Amino acid sequence: MDESFDIEPSEVVRAMFYGLGADGTVGANKNTIKIIGDDPDYFAQGYFVYDSKKSGSQTESHLRFGHHEINSPYLIQSANFIACHQQTFVEKTDMLAKAAMNSTFLLNSSIDKDQVWDSLPACMQKQLIDNKMKMYVIDGYKVARETGMGNRTNTIMQTCFFALSGVLEKEEAIRKIKKAIEKTYSKKGPELVTKNFLAVDQALANLHQVTIPKQVSANVKPIKYVSDRAPDFVKEVTAQMMAGKGDLIPVSQLPVDGTYPSGTTQWEKRNIAQRIPIWESDECIQCGNCSLVCPHAAIRAKFYDKSILEDAPTGYKSAHISARGFPEIRYTLQVYAEDCTGCGLCVDACPAIVSDNSDIDKPRKAINMELKEPYLEQEISSLTFFEQIDYNDRARIDFSHVRGVQFLQPLFEFSGACSGCGETPYLKLMSQLFGDRLMVANATGCSSIYGGNLPTTPWSVNSDGRGPSWSNSLFEDNAEFGFGFRLAAVKQHELAEQLLLENREHLDPLLVDQLLNAEQITESEIQAQIKRVNTLKHRLSQTDTESARNLISVAEQLIRRSIWIVGGDGWAYDIDSGGLDHVLASGADVNVLVMDTEVYSNTGGQMSKSTPLGAVAKFAAAGKQATKKDLAMQAIAYNNVYVARIALGGDPQQTLLAMREAEMYRGPSIVIAYSHCIAHGINMEDGLRQQQLAVQSGHWPLFRYNPSLREVGINPFSLDSLRPNIPLKQYRMNEERYRSLQRSDPEMADKITSDAQRVSERKWQLYEELATRATGSIAPHVELTAGKE
Repeated sequence: MDESFDIEPSEVVRAMFYGLGADGTVGANKNTIKIIGDDPDYFAQGYFVYDSKKSGSQTESHLRFGHHEINSPYLIQSANFIACHQQTFVEKTDMLAKAAMNSTFLLNSSIDKDQVWDSLPACMQKQLIDNKMKMYVIDGYKVARETGMGNRTNTIMQTCFFALSGVLEKEEAIRKIKKAIEKTYSKKGPELVTKNFLAVDQALANLHQVTIPKQVSANVKPIKYVSDRAPDFVKEVTAQMMAGKGDLIPVSQLPVDGTYPSGTTQWEKRNIAQRIPIWESDECIQCGNCSLVCPHAAIRAKFYDKSILEDAPTGYKSAHISARGFPEIRYTLQVYAEDCTGCGLCVDACPAIVSDNSDIDKPRKAINMELKEPYLEQEISSLTFFEQIDYNDRARIDFSHVRGVQFLQPLFEFSGACSGCGETPYLKLMSQLFGDRLMVANATGCSSIYGGNLPTTPWSVNSDGRGPSWSNSLFEDNAEFGFGFRLAAVKQHELAEQLLLENREHLDPLLVDQLLNAEQITESEIQAQIKRVNTLKHRLSQTDTESARNLISVAEQLIRRSIWIVGGDGWAYDIDSGGLDHVLASGADVNVLVMDTEVYSNTGGQMSKSTPLGAVAKFAAAGKQATKKDLAMQAIAYNNVYVARIALGGDPQQTLLAMREAEMYRGPSIVIAYSHCIAHGINMEDGLRQQQLAVQSGHWPLFRYNPSLREVGINPFSLDSLRPNIPLKQYRMNEERYRSLQRSDPEMADKITSDAQRVSERKWQLYEELATRATGSIAPHVELTAGKE
């Protein structure tokens, strides 16, 4: 560091910080306010601007500090310090628009200090020159990696601010930063505190001033928020919201009926990942695991005739498809580099290890995380060509196995969920399996925020412009809301059948009989019904009668709807448990997906009835003292409800099987999905491994209960995971929600862990007994056993 940013004692420091949701910027700035505000000589104020998406959105922190009382009830309009914590923001955000004369700009960038100037857009260079600003750069990403902080640069950037602002004397500032770190992170373990201390110490050694030339020298132009290929509404309205200028949109441009176009996340291209997965085509076994677990649908596969490659761009990757008997068919696995969040779950899921690699701790696989910049241009070019290839015909794909699912178009893509999210892969899979006949009733929670929040939505459409129907109801009545979907669908189906019979004389009798009696179980049968409905609508369009017009309006209801009621454990176990119970007891053909994070994730990590015994959460600071509610066994007690407990990281094939069985079952079904979460206090890159440990330890046994099997003399209860082979503690000690109690009260933690182990063993014995029992009703025994526990 060459010099500091000096401030007159009477002047107020007006600082703006641009960060990325979940990167720690807001938290660090709140700590900064506390540090300075604790000094009796200073007044402090902070405003924070960010949307309700879970992560990946831009955040703005507005901080004021001074020796006199601050009475400014508005965001900063003239800043003398501006920091950009994410390098890619300079390409789209005009963050120096509010820079004051002689102000300071701090940039986190992996580009060297001697080259960083030429990487800036010309308009930013002009602002730096015209405002006579000072500029500093630090490769916070590098410092974070070298100090074990992963992708979190917040502490590093906070240290740089104190060093440059001069608000506090440097040594005093560093001492107070470390004190705040200890207070904030001590509950999460001494290792994290040590890493943060090291990051502070390394920050200033890597901070450099950039020499600002007298003239603009760059040809770099700011990147548009959306592509020119985007629809007009997206370019004129959605893009304005993305740029944080939603308040400037006139009311006349907003939709009159409040409906917004779907599938708009595809235009965001957030570019938030530092590293992206790179496909090694020669090593790939084409298993589909990577695309299955990708939380953001940023990895997709297609197979096609080799003749298509004649127009492929240089560097486009393909491989002979591994299925036998198709010598002319090629396979491509494509990464959406600008949409990837860099979580690394795909690499963890890849089973294809390069044989000549000697690195045991981090072996090379058929897909590996690499720095994005050297590959970005090639990946964008390849993606443009890849998107021109049609998605494979659903009727030709055998997606009863994971390998086949990768060829289905996801209609849930690029959401704003946390990087490495444990919930979104289930929703993406649901959209692939059931396509445009899917109807989703979504409870308020994480899934409603990343699923339907302005300015963009991840629920998308296929090439025919058709996609899932999605709607969000209240937290407390979503089960009833989804039940209404089914009641409406049944009524409309009855009306369609009635009108079809009325118009029989104008139609082919064979077509009418097929429409009325079609068996719509397999995908090929459903696709055949869709073709019949299209034929029906075409023929009706040639008949100008009121009855024909009415039939056209409900003809789509002759196609079997796939209705799913979706939410988290806070909704299903707690807030709407009564409504859910009512819907399951109704016998209606509805499906329920519970994405179980075992905590109220969306509102900050409060305890729910799904929170396990001994887990620390808000309102359970000393560890939850009661066992987890067994929602699955309550549902099984009805005897006519399909029930499954799944974990994508534990057994992806069982997950796929359960979701397909649940949907085909003509009655109520509930699928409870283990969803790792950042609230568990884990590195999200390890999410799949934690799911696997949860299964292996007996914390999360996998099973399916299919009442229809009883009718053919088969035990309806299938235990799909092996007997636990590791102690429960081995799984628990990888998560901060359990470790924190071990540190604060080891004696209590050991006692609770022992109790939890016994509960887990009793549960397993019950499941084993159910799996080996002869066919018949199991409800009475389940109720008795549950009562004992």
